[in-house]
Amino acid sequence: MKNAWFISRKIAGSKSGFTGTILNIGIASLSLCLAIVIIASCLVTGFKNEIRDKVFGFWGHIHITHTGSWRSIENLPVSRDQEFILHLDTLKGLSYYEPLYLPFTNILLAQDRLRNSRGGVKSIHSFLNQPAILSTADDFEGIILKGVGNDFDWSYMLEYLREGEIINTFDTVPSRGIILSEQTANRLDLQIGDPLIINFIIENQQRRRRMEVKGLYRTGLEEYDRRFAIVEQRLIQDILRWESDQVSGFEVFLEDIRDINYFHEYIYLDLLSPELTSEPINRRFPAIFEWLELQNINERVIVILMLIVGIITMTTSLLILILDRSAMIGVLKSIGATNRTIRQIFLYYGLQLLLKGLIIGNLTGLGLCWLQAEFGLITLSEEDYYLSHAPVYFDWVKILILNAVFIAVIMLVLLIPSTIISRIDPVKVLRFK
Repeated sequence: MKNAWFISRKIAGSKSGFTGTILNIGIASLSLCLAIVIIASCLVTGFKNEIRDKVFGFWGHIHITHTGSWRSIENLPVSRDQEFILHLDTLKGLSYYEPLYLPFTNILLAQDRLRNSRGGVKSIHSFLNQPAILSTADDFEGIILKGVGNDFDWSYMLEYLREGEIINTFDTVPSRGIILSEQTANRLDLQIGDPLIINFIIENQQRRRRMEVKGLYRTGLEEYDRRFAIVEQRLIQDILRWESDQVSGFEVFLEDIRDINYFHEYIYLDLLSPELTSEPINRRFPAIFEWLELQNINERVIVILMLIVGIITMTTSLLILILDRSAMIGVLKSIGATNRTIRQIFLYYGLQLLLKGLIIGNLTGLGLCWLQAEFGLITLSEEDYYLSHAPVYFDWVKILILNAVFIAVIMLVLLIPSTIISRIDPVKVLRFK
């Protein structure tokens, strides 16, 4: 093994002109393939994370509402004083059972495998939704008001607040401020501090409230931005003639999105009373999440295509090297070297080429991703993609797995051209040298 490694290093240091050019092209091609895979992986992961964060930041991960309000325009009150709130607010994790299947098959390996959730409940707060009509002196617009209270976490909205300020929910008098999306404000020609009228139709009667624009936000999710505005809960409670402890429901925020289905089942089956129900947000808006899952297919296609190109490139390079070094193979065989030893020489050399390609590919791919993350060089149409620039997320575990897959698959395929070595007759090769 030491002799094979030594000879492979000597080969690497003495490449003829034509063969050296072919091998350099092979390294460059492999580097480009890996760089494309890394860039695609970082962009797809970043894109999915950004869209999910926007949807979850606006809605939470799990909704708890009255059973009569589920998937209905009817707004039924729920008491804010629920026993499960304190329990969820301090819930740090779950233990659950799930079946274990053989990867990529439906073969059941274990019926009940104990697992722990990746995180717990981050926060829970109440909300109160009510449709209304915004009107100015010249125009009007249908909207859904989202009422927030003292327990609302403003950290998400502050990230997307473009102008103005948040609503003060701790004052003794209900705030008359409203936060509109930039899209809605532009259609109604409104700016910070401008007055407007909110019109409600309650029990076939019109009720009006004079409001003032306190802030403008923009998430990039156009279908949500044009439909929702934020006000204080007490305003809507007063319009609906609800008690001060009555709300539309609760939004639960989790520490890890991958736990969403387990927490939903636990909340629905173990915590809620019969008049309450829960729903994970990915079921409420399936179109967006199905669209995001399609990006996984695109990522897999890119990885497979680039892996095929890398296999063809490395196989061709090693085959050319073997043919160029046929005289050396004949000499080694004539002095007693076995086919296995000679095969190891070329496989070691192929591994050296592969590692060079991986190093260059990683530096290129990660470097370009870093430039995009820092400077946002690639911009997008926010109306079409919900983002103003291509986001990047470095999933180091996935990047390491991609490198390992490239090494394992290509090295296995390199065994094919190395079998030519056993067919080389040293007598015939050396006769013409």
